[in-house]
Amino acid sequence: MTDLVVARSEGLYCPPGQFYIDPWRAVDRAVITHAHADHARSGHAHYLATQASEQVLRTRLGQNISLQTLAYGEHIEINGVTVSLHPAGHVLGSAQVRLEYRGQIWVVSGDYKLMSNAEQDQTCASFESVPCHVFITESTFGLPVYRWKSQAAVMAEIQQWWQANARQQRTSVLYCYAFGKAQRILSALDPDTGPLLMHGAVEKLNQAYRSSGVALPATRLVSTVNDKSLFSQALVLAPPSAQGTAWMKRFGDYSDAFASGWMCLRGRRRRQALDRGFVLSDHADWPGLQQAIRASAAERIIVTHGQVQVMIRWLNEQGLNAEAFSSAEFSVQYNDHGHDEPDDTFT
Repeated sequence: MTDLVVARSEGLYCPPGQFYIDPWRAVDRAVITHAHADHARSGHAHYLATQASEQVLRTRLGQNISLQTLAYGEHIEINGVTVSLHPAGHVLGSAQVRLEYRGQIWVVSGDYKLMSNAEQDQTCASFESVPCHVFITESTFGLPVYRWKSQAAVMAEIQQWWQANARQQRTSVLYCYAFGKAQRILSALDPDTGPLLMHGAVEKLNQAYRSSGVALPATRLVSTVNDKSLFSQALVLAPPSAQGTAWMKRFGDYSDAFASGWMCLRGRRRRQALDRGFVLSDHADWPGLQQAIRASAAERIIVTHGQVQVMIRWLNEQGLNAEAFSSAEFSVQYNDHGHDEPDDTFT
């Protein structure tokens, strides 16, 4: 049987359905897993995504995009292919795309994260395992070194760092991804420590989350603060691109940190000249990737971006049928474009 999803220069393509999934070139019909810029690009004629992602997508791509939305688990038929979207646990509205056609079921994971049953990211729906014949998975953190602490442990570290800085009258500046990571942090911290001040790139997404019904504590734009004494007790959330810019000078004495899965690597922390690094990712770690792949019960696994060859080799050693897409053009674009945006650097 012909593959239900193939790699083209525009991105992942479903031939019978005649639509793309997260294409990076302008196409007529695009199914979008989530609103990060490496998955949701402007210029498509028609978009299909989850209801939960609508506000963020319109904030990022424009209010007038032609967007059709589905509730999680709702089915739609596109040229004979049954399509449904299922929670990926990555960020608000993130989805896995389930495709069913002539008895074959394929799932395109998009980006995803798994959390223990005892924890939950309050800002997005939790990952849902979707049984399938073929599972197309990411592998951003597909190395055994990547193993995440519990969310509660990391948030406690951030809270303690903020409190210690406040006692010393130092501003706490936390660099984090403006969409997803910032809101996850806000939802899990105790706001009573001090003011929560936002870079404009972060506050714009905060408003989209609130419009989507996600509860976040009260925040203020840094640019609206006239009383500079507030900075000494504040936690400031800013995209990594703010580091070293003139925008930072207003804080005077400050301590800075990054929240990212990449902070697991000490060398990366040193190169960024940070006071602290907090290991917090919205992607699955090594055990999480293995868990999701096995739970899919897929007969065939296709690995896309990240540590592709390492993951394929490990899965093959476990007796699983794993491979990468063969298109050289697709491989270069999908693996090199990363997860960065103009105002963000780390996932």
